[in-house]
Amino acid sequence: MNTKNIYHLSHTDLDGYSCQLVMSYTPHNIKSFNANYGAEVRSRLEEIMDSIKANSLSATILITDLNLTMDEARWLDREVNMLCEKGRDIKITLLDHHGSGQESANKFEWYYLDTTRSATKITYDYAKEHFTLQNTEWMSAYVNIVNAVDLWKQDEAFNFEFGKVCMRLISETRELNRVTFGDDDRFYKLSLLKEAVKFIDNEKANIALDNAIHMMKKEFFKTEEDDTLDNLSTAYIVNLLGQKTDIMTIYYKGYKGFLSYSVGNTSIVGNGFLTKFDEYDFIVDVSSRGTMSFRANNKVSVSQIAKEWVDGGGHPNASGGRIIGFKEQYRYDKVKEQILKLIADKEAVAGDLEYKKES
Repeated sequence: MNTKNIYHLSHTDLDGYSCQLVMSYTPHNIKSFNANYGAEVRSRLEEIMDSIKANSLSATILITDLNLTMDEARWLDREVNMLCEKGRDIKITLLDHHGSGQESANKFEWYYLDTTRSATKITYDYAKEHFTLQNTEWMSAYVNIVNAVDLWKQDEAFNFEFGKVCMRLISETRELNRVTFGDDDRFYKLSLLKEAVKFIDNEKANIALDNAIHMMKKEFFKTEEDDTLDNLSTAYIVNLLGQKTDIMTIYYKGYKGFLSYSVGNTSIVGNGFLTKFDEYDFIVDVSSRGTMSFRANNKVSVSQIAKEWVDGGGHPNASGGRIIGFKEQYRYDKVKEQILKLIADKEAVAGDLEYKKES
């Protein structure tokens, strides 16, 4: 069987990630993406199309646990058809169970809709028919668990109760921001689900899993010495940020800064980053609403930067503000575009920064 290049877009709940868990056991090159409903779906589809257009390889776009609106489906179909007319081998497969996608399913042959099964079960059955699934002795039982809780089948008591714990495992796993750390966050969630599967045969499996979740998270982040989950995850995040310096570095009036997006917890993460990567003068984290949290370590007054950028302020080493008119983004490169434009505009008009920390 030839290896396929698959771009897999799925939802951000247990059912959506479980579809990706199933597909991770196929012998194909898979680049995964996740989206919640609304503008993020189109943004992720555009990201996928940009990636496909950047090379000449054949590709399959696999969409699971997401129904496309008619406008989204038309746009994707048109984009793929234009590439196919140029000789590209690009296919679309959509596997979903939401009845709200019926109109799109009626129009496009690549849109498979079945409201009687969860998307995970649809994907599992599809993968067994069209792909090769590896090391899947446990998978059938797990798929039935997800199917029971996603369709709210309370009569399947064991599957339903265990599935509720798995559902919460995904919904409350927020240590990593999925925009800034999309691949890492997905790997984290799928790793936890793989650990959860090991509890299926336990006595009172749902309770055993519920009791184990905190330790499962700590074990994922732990490198050597034990610590609190907050400290372990913070150290992990700082290391991830350090791997992204080539794309997240910014400059303002000769000062070297680091731009993150929706990482949060800036006091701890920001100061941890500046301590480990002391070549940086400041770090700024932008939220999805455009609020900015600045941190410095005595190398520059971020209260002055905040004032010049967004009429904000605060302390020399800890300041904030808000970008009026900021447009929420689901891709880091789009966030950085907005911030670089803001910096360029401000550098053109702002006065010189003080070279010493304010007293």
